[in-house]
Amino acid sequence: MSGPGEVTALLSAWREGDQDAFEKLIPIVYADLRRIAARYMRSENEGHTLQTTALVHEAYLRLTGERERSWENRAHFFGVAAQIMRNLLVDHARRAMTSKRGGDIAVQLDASAGLTEISPEDLLALNDALKRLSEVDPRASRIVELRYFVGLTIEEIAEVIDASVRTVNREWKTAKTWLRAELRGRKRAIA
Repeated sequence: MSGPGEVTALLSAWREGDQDAFEKLIPIVYADLRRIAARYMRSENEGHTLQTTALVHEAYLRLTGERERSWENRAHFFGVAAQIMRNLLVDHARRAMTSKRGGDIAVQLDASAGLTEISPEDLLALNDALKRLSEVDPRASRIVELRYFVGLTIEEIAEVIDASVRTVNREWKTAKTWLRAELRGRKRAIA
């Protein structure tokens, strides 16, 4: 991943109105954004009409509108980028859905395996469950997003959210249990 100091400094300059800072930032973080997008795209079915590069570029366009955000650091930037990519894929899945299908949700919440192949229906169900989790426990939802979608380690997440490794590990396990219970036996969410 790109260096934290340089990225944080450029984010701060960009927030202060320096347009050149964002132009300097993108080449530095592009490989990391592609890695996050590739992680998402590995979970998509073959023949998905949205490609990794297109996902990065769509996220870039949305990030350009985020200048007013109070960027905390590099990890915050990548967390927002990952959330934007997830939202883009959820929107794409909603548009792609043409018929309702029943069945159990098949989402494996194992960060070490990365994103497994996940159908558009399951992605929508997971997204809805994460929204519900964020209403109950925003920090747990953020941990899931950083671990499962961004691929950060427990130690990196602890640094990002300013918590102990032990706390993050406990909340990660609790969030996985909550999400599994939430998804178990539910019919696929069709929006």
